Amino acid sequence: MNQAPPAVTAETLPKAYADLACLYEITRELASSADLHSCLEKVLAILARDKNLGNGAVTIINPITGQIETEVAHGITVEARRRGTYRIGEGITGRVVASGAPIVVPQINKEPLFLNRTSARGKESADLSFICVPIRRGPDTIGALSVDREYREGMDFDQDLRFLTIISGLIAQTVKRIQLVNQEQLRLEQENSKLRRELSGKYRVSSIISKSSRMLEVLEMIHRVAASNATVLLRGESGTGKTMVAKAVHHNSKRAAGPFITVNCSALPESLLESELFGHERGAFTGAHETRKGRFELAEGGTLFLDEIGELSTAVQIKLLSVVQDREFQRVGGTRPMKCDVRLITATNKDLEKAVAEGSFREDLYYRLNVFPIYLPPLRERRTDILLLAEFFLEKFAEENGKDIRRISTPAIDLLTQYHWPGNVRELQNCMERAVLICDEETVKSYHLPPTLQSSDSQRRISPSSFTAAVEGFERELIVDALKKTGGNQTKAASLLETSLRIINYKIKKYQIDPRLYRVEGA
Repeated sequence: MNQAPPAVTAETLPKAYADLACLYEITRELASSADLHSCLEKVLAILARDKNLGNGAVTIINPITGQIETEVAHGITVEARRRGTYRIGEGITGRVVASGAPIVVPQINKEPLFLNRTSARGKESADLSFICVPIRRGPDTIGALSVDREYREGMDFDQDLRFLTIISGLIAQTVKRIQLVNQEQLRLEQENSKLRRELSGKYRVSSIISKSSRMLEVLEMIHRVAASNATVLLRGESGTGKTMVAKAVHHNSKRAAGPFITVNCSALPESLLESELFGHERGAFTGAHETRKGRFELAEGGTLFLDEIGELSTAVQIKLLSVVQDREFQRVGGTRPMKCDVRLITATNKDLEKAVAEGSFREDLYYRLNVFPIYLPPLRERRTDILLLAEFFLEKFAEENGKDIRRISTPAIDLLTQYHWPGNVRELQNCMERAVLICDEETVKSYHLPPTLQSSDSQRRISPSSFTAAVEGFERELIVDALKKTGGNQTKAASLLETSLRIINYKIKKYQIDPRLYRVEGA
C-alpha cells in the first residue's frame, strides 16, 4: 500500500531551498504592498517564523531630526518602539548607520555598546546574538535592519549576514518605491487642491461681473442659498449666465469638494435622456452591453445641474419627481432602488407656469423644483454692466490671442450700449471675441463690431446703410480718438490726423464733439 509523500515545509527543505522559499515570500510582500509600515512588519514576522531571527527591527534616519528612529519592531510594544531612537554613531545601530558596514555581536550581555533601549530582551540576553546590517540606497545609508539569533558557541554568522544583506537591499528598493508613490500622490493631491481653488475662484460670487442693482439682488440670493441643500430653479432668457450662477452656487456650498455634473435636457432625445440621468443595467435595451452609471450616481455628494428643464418629456418628469421626493431612483432595466445624495439645480428659459397650465409640465414637479427660484435679468435690463463685461471680454480675448488691444473707442461703446442684445451676455462675449480677432490696432473701433450692431434698430435714426452716414461715423470716431490721445488739444489732434486745425474745428462743431471732455492738465 503506497503512502502519501510527506508535506513539504520550510523545516523539511534543505537549508538553501528553505532560504529561497523565505526570500520569495519576503519579496512578494515587499513588492505587493503600498504601506511601508505594514509590509516591514510582515517581513520581520517571516524572519522570526522561518529563520528563527527574533526581535527584528527596521530603523530609518528621520530626514528632519537627523536621528535614527525605529520604524518597525517585531514583538515590541509601540511605547518601547518610541524609545528606540539613536543618534548616528550611537550604540551598535548608530555605528552601522554611520559606517555603512554590518556588525555582529556574538553575545549581547558582553557588549557594552549594546544599548537595548527598547528593553525587548531580559535575562535571556546572555543567550542571544545580535546581527545588524545597513539599509543602503545608492551610496547613502538610510537605516538599518537588525535581528537576534540564539547564541551557540563557535557559530558562523556569514550566511545570516549574506541573507540579511539581500533583505536590506529589497527593503531599500521598497522604501524608494513607496516614497516615490507617496510623493506622486501628494503632488496629485496638491494639484487637485490647486485646481479646486482655481475653480472656486473662477466661480466665486465676487467674480460675477456686475454693478447693476438687478444683479446685486441675484448675488445676494446666491449667498443665501449656497450653504443650504435647497433645490434651486434658475429662470431667465438664454445667454444670461444661468450655468455660471449654478457653478457659483456649487463652489460656494458645502459640496464644493464634490462633483458638479451638467445635463442639457434639450440636447438629448427622450430615449437617451432617461438612461443618461439614471443609468442602465446590462441588457436593458438593444446596445446596452454593460451596466452604466447615470448622472445622478456620478454627482453623488455633489451637485447635478439640469439645464433646459422645461424640455423634459412627461415620462422623464415622473421619474425625476420620484428622485426629488425620495432621493431614490432605479436604473433603466433595473429593479433595485438606489439612494442618492445630490444637490439639484435646474434652469429654464421657458414660462413654466404657462406650461403647467397647458398640461405639458407636471404641477407637482414644478412645486418641487421651485423651492428657491432665482431670476436672471436680461442684459438690456442691466445696461450699466455692458461696458464692464465688454472690457472684461476684451482683456480676456486679447490675452488669449496675443494682441495688444487696450481700449474700446467711444463710438464703439455707443453701439454696444444702444444695442438691445437679444442673445444677452453670450452674444456680447461672441461679439467681443470677433472684434479682437479682426482688430489690428490698439483700440476696438465701431467697424470691428458685427454688422448686427451697426444696423440695429437703435441706430437706424442715423441711417447706417447710407454711405454718407458711414463716412461721418468714421470721421467722428477718428477725431474723438485723436482728442483722447492728445488730451483734448485740437492743434495736436489736427497734426496727428495730418489735417489742418480749421478742418478739425469745423468737424468738431459738425459732430457736436466737446474737446473739454478729453482735456488733461498740461495738454
